Amino acid sequence: MAATLRELRGRIKSVQATKKITRAMELIAASRIIKAQQRAQAAAPYARELTRAVSAVATYSRVDHPLTTEPENSQRAAVLILTSDRGLAGAYSSGVIKEGERLREKLTSEGKDVDTYVAGRKGIAYFAFRQRRVVDSWSGFSDTPTYDAARDIADTLIAAFTAEEGDTAVDEVHVVYTRFRTMLVQEPTTVRLLPLEVVESAERPDTADVLPLYEFEPSDTEVLDALLPRYVQSRIFFSLLQASASELAARQRAMKSATDNAEELIKSYTRVANQARQAGITQEISEIVGGVNALADANAGSE
Repeated sequence: MAATLRELRGRIKSVQATKKITRAMELIAASRIIKAQQRAQAAAPYARELTRAVSAVATYSRVDHPLTTEPENSQRAAVLILTSDRGLAGAYSSGVIKEGERLREKLTSEGKDVDTYVAGRKGIAYFAFRQRRVVDSWSGFSDTPTYDAARDIADTLIAAFTAEEGDTAVDEVHVVYTRFRTMLVQEPTTVRLLPLEVVESAERPDTADVLPLYEFEPSDTEVLDALLPRYVQSRIFFSLLQASASELAARQRAMKSATDNAEELIKSYTRVANQARQAGITQEISEIVGGVNALADANAGSE
């Protein structure tokens, strides 16, 4: 009984230590979410205005740019999957990986070969464990993504898209990331990045509205050459920021759940330990009473 009680007390101390760690990680994630949301909101106006500029150039120019030209027969696609560098975030990485696998199956069913690009150590480990080919990978910035990292990824994908031939040449590029909706809702999302899809409004303007007239300097082609790479970089950077906020929100929920479970486990172990201690005390009292009664009976028999 003493060994069992000692073991239960050891488990209680171990769970209490784990609870302190999970509670600290929950608070850290909660403090970082605010900054991640602010970064995503700060990047949104630039991405929105850049999208408007690209839409205007692509709509009113008559230039067939490589990044906006739809291929006649798409045979190869690149899929970029944004995962986390660290664990303890619940089903965050597995959710986006599953979405990437669904996209891969869809593209394969259309008769396309798929090249996989991965950002985040969790995704890299997933494909390495299954011995599946990854064309290129990046890691080390999932918590706090930088624009330099987004530029590096964008340059690699643009080079693969604009390559005429070779092992890395692709006809389209897709990005799979986790979109941050609210603190409780983060959903894996798929976006086709290249060739660019410019969606125009279906509503007809009023007759009183004056349609804009555009003049491009120095030329349509040079404007597109300058804008389109920046557009791709901003889209990837915005996706990284969304993924970062989603990862922190998922980690906060996972650590809160772990802390709550630790509290329940401590209560359960404490209850069992109290019952074991009470049972031990009851047994000792019974043994003492039994010994006293036996001694009294022996003294009575001797008389």
